[in-house]
Amino acid sequence: MWGIRLIYNSEISLSRQIFLSFMERILTGEIKQGEALPSTRELAKGLGVSRNTVCEAYDMLWTEGYIVSRQGAPSRVANGLHIKHKKAESPKDKKREQAQVLWDFKTGQPDLTHFPWQLWSQIMREAACELPIRELEYSGPKGYEPLCEEIAQWLFRSRSMEVSPEDIFITSGATQAIRLLVEILHKDGQPFALENPSHPGIRTVITDKGYPLLWMPVDGQGADISILKDKEISAVYVTPSHQFPLGGILPARRRAMLLSLAIEKNFYVIEDDYDSEFRYSGAPISPIYSMDSSHVIYVGTFSKTMFPALRLGFAVIPKPLQGKWKHYRNYMDVQNPVFEQAALAKFLQKRKMDKHVQHMRRIYGEKRNILLSSIEHTFGPSAHPWGDDSGLHVALQFPGMEFGYQFVRDCRETGIRVSPLPRYCLTQTEHTDKLLMGYGHLNHIQIQEGIRVLHQLIKFNNPQV
Repeated sequence: MWGIRLIYNSEISLSRQIFLSFMERILTGEIKQGEALPSTRELAKGLGVSRNTVCEAYDMLWTEGYIVSRQGAPSRVANGLHIKHKKAESPKDKKREQAQVLWDFKTGQPDLTHFPWQLWSQIMREAACELPIRELEYSGPKGYEPLCEEIAQWLFRSRSMEVSPEDIFITSGATQAIRLLVEILHKDGQPFALENPSHPGIRTVITDKGYPLLWMPVDGQGADISILKDKEISAVYVTPSHQFPLGGILPARRRAMLLSLAIEKNFYVIEDDYDSEFRYSGAPISPIYSMDSSHVIYVGTFSKTMFPALRLGFAVIPKPLQGKWKHYRNYMDVQNPVFEQAALAKFLQKRKMDKHVQHMRRIYGEKRNILLSSIEHTFGPSAHPWGDDSGLHVALQFPGMEFGYQFVRDCRETGIRVSPLPRYCLTQTEHTDKLLMGYGHLNHIQIQEGIRVLHQLIKFNNPQV
């Protein structure tokens, strides 16, 4: 009756099914405004349900304004409810279905198969059981204090950094830290200085706010700091321990110049230390923060040391900025979930992080060696790796070649995902002879096969290779 079909074994009550059926037909105009609905007794008889069920449905329609009723008169559809929907236009050119990615050289992806998931689950359970009830209240923008204390000790063990726990603020990864710092450090009319090339996400965070940028050229030793000498800027963002994406290490002379300018011109340096745990020849590089912490904001994350979905990072905030940080964080999302913070504190306190990083450093070092030896064996002198012996990616230079959008499309159709360097640059005409290749999440066979297929594809387009 009235096109209403009831499902008796549904989790939705019969009265609500009647309500939803009328609502949908009223909104689409199938039932016109002013049209009278059947009496509750008539509809109940036609549907084979109790009158109380229909009365409950009509009451919902009346309460939400879909019908109007008067004593002794039939219920009628209210005015102004018909919503005219435009039909979705089908695209003129359907995108071709992309081939399955078989060899995915994306960057920044750790190997999750070696993470101690059983141990982590156990620690999560322990943290949940031991967490005091008071920690389930709003705790504010600082973060779980035991985690701040463990991070301070972790930084001392892994990087020889002396940091007070009261200066450590927990974040939802490094991206949130950068977004907050852009808000805090912005000065009207003064640009943020970024490396060129750099991660597109960083410049997006800044340009989305409409703030200007100043680009620092990058060579084999990182950013050229001299370009800042005569400039007034809001802040400088750098990746000094392993420049992303080219991989250079910012030398002490450039670091000293950057700190001197920061003190002289009163700006802050945002130091993003995104993967310095994974260095395969020697100890991790000392951060700029260790030289002078007065004008440096150190940003770290556990996305690569543990797993990206954890969404926990931290920032070491100088005291003059802590008031603003708390204000902006309070009105962003207040705090991170406490259970993950408590578990991570235990993971660090039990030295499980130290053991895991040591284990993964060996595994990633082997993968890097497999990648580089495969490249040397396959490409010979026509491919040249850039950067320090660290991290989870390699920048490869192929002198005399150019890799554009067509090359990326050809790779995807072949089942390969690689990133040409120009997508990380100010313009698409820079570093056109370089590819960025991540390897952390790939096994040895995937690396070797992927390099072989990549060589065939490049050789097809460049017979001289």
